[in-house]
This record gives sequence, C-alpha cells and structure tokens, in this order.
Amino acid sequence: MVKSILLVGVGGQGTILAGKILTSGLLESGIDVKMSEIHGMSQRGGSVSTHVRYGEKVESPVIEIGGADTLVGFELMETYRWLEYLKPSGNVIVNNYRINPVPVLIGKREYANNLLDLISEKTKTVSFDAFNESVKIGDSRAMNLLLLGSVVKIAGLTSIDWNSIIEKEVRKQFVDLNKKAFARGLELAE
Repeated sequence: MVKSILLVGVGGQGTILAGKILTSGLLESGIDVKMSEIHGMSQRGGSVSTHVRYGEKVESPVIEIGGADTLVGFELMETYRWLEYLKPSGNVIVNNYRINPVPVLIGKREYANNLLDLISEKTKTVSFDAFNESVKIGDSRAMNLLLLGSVVKIAGLTSIDWNSIIEKEVRKQFVDLNKKAFARGLELAE
C-alpha cells in the first residue's frame, strides 16, 4: 500500500528540507519512496509544495487531487488552498501561523480570519503554533523539523532513527536545535 504526504507552505519555511529528511529516512529504512518538489515563486514568498509517496512499490512521486493521506501545512492559507488534495479519510497537520501574501500587504485583499475553523470543519486536524514553539526551543527556523516530528508521529514512522538522518541532512551547527524541534513535534502530535 502506498502512502502520500503533502507538505505545503511559503518559500523560506523549510518545506523542501523537511521533505528531503522524510525521504532520506524512508529510503534508509528500506522503503520505496519518491519525492517531488514544486518551488513556484518560492524565493518571493510564493507557494511551495513537496510530495512524498512511499510504500512497497511507488510508481509516481506526484500526489493527485484527493490522494494525500496527510497534508502538512506550514502556513494557514496554503493549507486551505491545498485541502482538495487530501483523501476524505486523511488528516491535516497545520501550523497555526499566517504569512500575509503581497495582495494582503498592499491592501488589495484581506486574509480570512477563520481559516483554521474552515480546515477543521472539513477534516481531522492537528493544529499548533509551530513558529512560537520553535522560538521557545531557540530559533524560529526550526519550525520545519517541529512539523516533521508531528508528521512522523501521526504517520507511525517513529521506528526510524531520525536523529541520525537529521545529523546527515542538516548543517552541523543546527543539528542539536533541529533534534530538539523534531522531538517537540513528536510531543505535540500526541
């Protein structure tokens, strides 16, 4: 059986690194895995998505509409935009955090204040403020590993040695911080 995890966010949030770490861990544990990333206008704060599919035999890395078992939203609006990709039985892990897109910043649009409610009404949702949780750990840039820890817990992938994967994939000076963030994400998914 093939499982699909879709990570979505805004450029600079670390969705691609989280996807690479997830993929590396699955590969090292002997699971067939495929990953695809879409950058969009990521360097200008645009949408970013990482598709990770794993299982006995994975044919394609791309998750179709209605095909994701888990949707991991690094930002509220991006999570809401990608909800159609979630299976009816799927679940959402969402960072209760917003980044105002350019139309909101220049006053042309408003950011909906009820996005978390709209997401929660449609599917099983685990929500927390990964930004502030990562600040408590020591650096807001670790929020991607905090969210990854939650994904690993919810997807039942805790038997993999994630600390060794983090050591291989993250710059040396950030390894301890990212291990702490990952561990906190495991806790938050309880």
